[in-house]
Amino acid sequence: MKSELLERITFNPNQCGGKPCVRNLRIRVTDVIELLANGLTPERILTEELPDLDLEDITACLVYAAVKLNHPVLRAA
Repeated sequence: MKSELLERITFNPNQCGGKPCVRNLRIRVTDVIELLANGLTPERILTEELPDLDLEDITACLVYAAVKLNHPVLRAA
């Protein structure tokens, strides 16, 4: 399921400066994350802010952020 969700995240060097977007729309992953961080519910995002999205798109943005943040940290000995 995670890989299916991540397929919703697209990259186009000619769109939004190559930043990750949702389904080739001009809606960046960071736009969705910032709305959630500012306290908007997914329902409000879908009805008021970004009606071109669906709930799976919001979930895909969260999964993408989690994958990008979950990387190993190496320490010098």
